[in-house]
Amino acid sequence: MGAYELSLLTLIGINVMLALSLNLITGFCGQISLGHAAFYGVGAYTGAMLTTSGQPFLLALVVAALFAAVAGVIVGLASLRVREDFLAITTMGVGFLFLGVVRQQEWLGGELGISQIPETGLGDGGFIMLVVGATALVFAASVYLKRTWMGFAFDSIADDEDTARTVGIDVARYKLTAFAFGTAIAGIAGCLYAHYARIIVPDAFGFTVSITILAMVVVGGIGSTIGVTIAAVVLTLMPELFRFVNDYKLLLYGGLLLLTMRYSPQGFAGLVRQAAAKARSKSEATP
Repeated sequence: MGAYELSLLTLIGINVMLALSLNLITGFCGQISLGHAAFYGVGAYTGAMLTTSGQPFLLALVVAALFAAVAGVIVGLASLRVREDFLAITTMGVGFLFLGVVRQQEWLGGELGISQIPETGLGDGGFIMLVVGATALVFAASVYLKRTWMGFAFDSIADDEDTARTVGIDVARYKLTAFAFGTAIAGIAGCLYAHYARIIVPDAFGFTVSITILAMVVVGGIGSTIGVTIAAVVLTLMPELFRFVNDYKLLLYGGLLLLTMRYSPQGFAGLVRQAAAKARSKSEATP
């Protein structure tokens, strides 16, 4: 596998992790987030600051996940008081706040960001194995979580918070747990991205990135682990396979969001389920 293919595989892994991390918050638990790129950025900046100061990469990866999770819990506390549109606006504000902080603070690199981020010490092969392994672990954990009691609690909160509360589910605790897990994964993805690119700038974690991640979740099917994973792979490959898409990426993603919400609210996963149901009904009707 050549350098280009390895680079593309790394980006796919990072984007899959980002999409699955947002799916845990929005898809599983029903908490709308329009500032997910901020937690991605927290992980990237934390990891970059630690390794440029001489700390080992694996330690930086763990600390990046912890810092992002703490930031997620703080935002999650706000979600206990606001819902739906108000929560979306709150998380959007968090994203803009993050950009404002990193652009104004010289010790974070300001507008120029952080460059000359050290290599991981794992080598190209070791790094790509780490990315693939982390992606596979996040995917497996998402599938497993969906089938656990916590997954059922998340589903009930997404369907109706008040009803979930009346049957004894600790809504606040599960909301905070969803934000902590989801943002920790985003922090890991951010740290991996920083050491893949070896240079980070504020715009790499702006609002457009949050919309891109959201598009992967919506197009794949909110709450569907497999659907979101497929959408993340397709939307990562599309600009690479069709170069002209790069100039119209936001227009494309925005259009996909509108079309999906209008014609297939359950996304790619919903289309597959509908096709499977039609195929079963035809087979049952055939004598």
